[in-house]
Parts: sequence; structure tokens; C-alpha cells
Amino acid sequence: MRRWAFFFTILVAMPAAALAAAPTALGIFDGWGAFRDPGAPRCYALAAPSATIGTPQVKAYASVGTWPKARIRGQFYVRLSKARGPERELRLTIGARRFILTGNGAHGWASDPRMDAAIVAAMRSAPSMSVESSTATGRAIADTYRLRGAATAIDAAALGCARLR
Repeated sequence: MRRWAFFFTILVAMPAAALAAAPTALGIFDGWGAFRDPGAPRCYALAAPSATIGTPQVKAYASVGTWPKARIRGQFYVRLSKARGPERELRLTIGARRFILTGNGAHGWASDPRMDAAIVAAMRSAPSMSVESSTATGRAIADTYRLRGAATAIDAAALGCARLR
């Protein structure tokens, strides 16, 4: 039931107007969910971290999204559990691969579509990934995600938007 709790809290937190066009669940695959948002239109795979260092300040999550009208596919995004300090490096580690993400505050993403593709490929073959940085005061930020079900959720999200243009 814990898997559903994260996805349910996202829907509950939405304003009433947004619920009229609430995302449709395409499936839950271990700790990853796949959703279609017809209002955007967009589809995405989403997960909450399985472990976080310290007390989170916001709900952290990682996602891989598709926006068919913008011709964007497989775009990686992460919201950290705490805002990182200015000029602090944001590292994503997936198995033996390391990526330096760009972004600001509690937000991070790949620097270009090639990095997005490399991140998604690495996610398909590793058991976990971690996102690490530090706050403005130097405290550690580390959010760890299990990747079991990630590939299936990413594929389900891509298929969910295959006919949208």
C-alpha cells in the first residue's frame, strides 16, 4: 500500500480545477507509476525516493516524461528533498555511471537530450540510483531510488502518449 500513498498524496494536493483534468494512472510497477495527463498532453513515469538523508523539506520524486506536441521523449527530472545551495554540484549516480545534472534549488534535469537518453539507458540496467548535493549550509542531500519497475513504467508512459500529437 505504501506505493500508492505517494501517488495519492500528489492527487490530493491538486486544486479542484486541476482535478477535472487529473492524470490517468496507466499502471503501478513496483515503486514506479506511469501516468497520462491529457490536459498537457504529457505522460510520465514517477517514483518517490526509497531513502533520504535527514528530514525532507519537500516531497522528492524522480520522473521520466514525454510531451508529444513538443516532440520531447524520455526527459529526466528530479525534485530533491531539500533545496541545494547556489553553485553546488548535483550528481546522479546510476550503477557505475555518474551524471552532473543542471537545475536550480530543489530541481534538477539533464543538460541535453543525449544525457536524458544515457540516464534512461542506465536506469534500465541498474538496481538503484542516487541524487546527491548539499544545501547552502553544507548539509548533505542524498535521495536514493529503487529502479525495479522503472523501465516498465517508462515504457508504459511512452506508450500512453504514442498516439497523442
